[in-house]
Amino acid sequence: MLLGGGGGKPVGGRLHYYYYYHNNNINYCYLFSSSSSSRLLHQHRKLASALATTTPPSPFLWCAPPLQQQPQQQPQQPQQATREGLFSSNHQKRFGHYTSSHQLPITTTTTPTPTTTTTAMEGPPHTDDDETTQQQPQEKQAHQKTFEELTFDNKALRVLPVDPESQNYVRQVPDSIFSRVWPTPVLHPKTVVLSPSALALLDLFADPQKVPQYFSGNKLIPGVEPAAHCYCGYQFGYFSGQLGDGATMYLGEVINNNSERWELQFKGAGKTPYSRTADGRKVLRSSLREFLCSEAMHHLGVPTTRAGSVVTSSTFVDRDMFYNGNTKQERCTIITRIAQTFIRFGSFEIFKATDKQTGRKGPSAGNIELLITLLNYTIETFYPEIWNAHSSASDRYLAFYREVVLRTARLVAAWQCVGFCHGVLNTDNMSIVGLTLDYGPFGFMEHYDPQLICNTSDDGGRYTFEAQPEICRWNCIKLAEALSPVLPLSESKGELDKFQPEFERVYYEKMYQKFGFVEKMEGDRELITDFFIAMQTTGADFTNSFRCLSRIPIPQHNEGGTSGSGVENAEVDAVTEYLCDQGSNLAARKAKNEPKMPLATLKALISLAQTNPHMLPMFGVTNPQVLINELAKYEQQDKATATGPTNDVEKRQHDKQVWQEWMGKYLDRLQREYTQAPSSATQPSGEGRVAIMNKANPKFVLRNYIAQRAIQRAEEDNFSEAQRVYDLLVDPFTERNFVHGVNHYDTPPPSWASDLCVSCSS
Repeated sequence: MLLGGGGGKPVGGRLHYYYYYHNNNINYCYLFSSSSSSRLLHQHRKLASALATTTPPSPFLWCAPPLQQQPQQQPQQPQQATREGLFSSNHQKRFGHYTSSHQLPITTTTTPTPTTTTTAMEGPPHTDDDETTQQQPQEKQAHQKTFEELTFDNKALRVLPVDPESQNYVRQVPDSIFSRVWPTPVLHPKTVVLSPSALALLDLFADPQKVPQYFSGNKLIPGVEPAAHCYCGYQFGYFSGQLGDGATMYLGEVINNNSERWELQFKGAGKTPYSRTADGRKVLRSSLREFLCSEAMHHLGVPTTRAGSVVTSSTFVDRDMFYNGNTKQERCTIITRIAQTFIRFGSFEIFKATDKQTGRKGPSAGNIELLITLLNYTIETFYPEIWNAHSSASDRYLAFYREVVLRTARLVAAWQCVGFCHGVLNTDNMSIVGLTLDYGPFGFMEHYDPQLICNTSDDGGRYTFEAQPEICRWNCIKLAEALSPVLPLSESKGELDKFQPEFERVYYEKMYQKFGFVEKMEGDRELITDFFIAMQTTGADFTNSFRCLSRIPIPQHNEGGTSGSGVENAEVDAVTEYLCDQGSNLAARKAKNEPKMPLATLKALISLAQTNPHMLPMFGVTNPQVLINELAKYEQQDKATATGPTNDVEKRQHDKQVWQEWMGKYLDRLQREYTQAPSSATQPSGEGRVAIMNKANPKFVLRNYIAQRAIQRAEEDNFSEAQRVYDLLVDPFTERNFVHGVNHYDTPPPSWASDLCVSCSS
């Protein structure tokens, strides 16, 4: 590390980094020498111990006399310094001596942004529309509280057992639900974006001067008790044993002015006992994606955890985004998350006995008493109506499982209706209260493809868009198995059977709103299915195709027939042309449908599936449907070559014919409802129908290219685009006029975004 030495000349040496707890702050001291001799290291530790009991300026730099002058050097890239945690004796008594080996770039002035290499994720050229859209500081309202005034009641840590081991190192954690941890500090924290509506759940006045310190974890909000949650999970269909909060931290539970309980959580604040081989950090791109999507989903009306803030820093970590060995340094970033609870299906899997397939077991295997404790806590705290309605434990557990199944069915129905693909529907990512949880490699449907895989890590195609309802049901089966020591499977099976009817009820209820139907009529489901087939055939954009349906006028029944006016016909034609515009071109369509498996390999795997299906996972196939889909692509390829369009002009003509055929059926259905339905008195007017549809069909969703554009600007320390996107997503159903040149937000992905991909590392 190159630092200013005696006489102002750069001197080569070693930097030792310490931080310690004092007056509710995490303070730093940098101890510098030109040698790593044991004598000097001992001096450093003695000095750091002394500093921990005083109030020195922070950060405090002390340079030991160099034992040997080093030749002058010119810095190329910021080098790294190991830092160790050293807290006051009171903190050590409660949390233990915390050590970490995260790497930090440290210079004498500012930390330069590392040079990044261009990849397929390159964005469009920037325009000069960078006027600030950052939220202006607001005055504190009477009902709001400062950070220091928040009321915490950390019931989870009072009721549920906490790991007695105070040392923070990676390990199995038996017979405990939480482990005490501590946020790892970052350098130069700064606010990227806030969600006022999410922070309003806490009645918090987010003082702009205090947000970076409090929401980075550098300074602790009075009343918080950081802890990491222990859970297990089935990942891609296989039981993985202990997982836990490897990058997240429970901070505490805020009681707001309405007596509501909200859990506050950090994501990306450093290592925990569950970090495994990772560093407990998140970076700017993944944090900003989660923040924007959490808030987008909430304002779309989809149950979700909330995101209150994104705070980035000048601390860097290495990331291999595409798992190809090409790492780059990215900024450590912390997101603040809010929910009733972050307990998940996997929380109840820590009691699982040894799995026959993987040979792994939960860290608290067989501890039925702890299972009952966790179950009772969850029901009493988050399902009080069930707790109060039943006196016997068996009735409570059955009613609880029933409600979780129903909430999960409703949740995935909502996903399907807005085109949301989660990407990693492992049991450890399933909320016990029916919320969308853990935004990683998610994606919103663009060119409609029911086999969309938004996670490049999902090689087996387990978590396609179309498979989400069945996967969620499968996860409910695994929850039933986890609860089986206290709720027999023979009893829970009856409740599981309610999943599909509830899913269909909610799904079609929402679909009726999206299509502008009031009455249920024969043939409706077939018409809805035909719409999806038309989108798939033409490659039309999911969000825009639904949105434009409200522009179609209600057909007027004339005495001489059913044909509408010229104005109405012109509008129908305009909508048909618009739907054709939403389709992908021929080249993109061919690339999308290109089989990924060589034909010989596919035939061999199909043969294996017919003879020894249990061996498929050995070849990376966890979902046999992948083989069927690949075979269908070859068949489609042959059909397209023989009879399909050969250029974009022919494709548009084909697409127009597809949409005209469907449009005729849709117009007929609308006319039947408004002229023949028995309860016509309940039908909304034309304007009312449009309003209903436009509240069910968003104008804007968080498309990958929109998120990527905001990420790229944020990585350049320009947060205006992140703020602009957030402002757009909190009102996704309202039409907007844009004046920002190339910055469109409601169009299918531009050409530069065709290769955007997201993996589990994102």
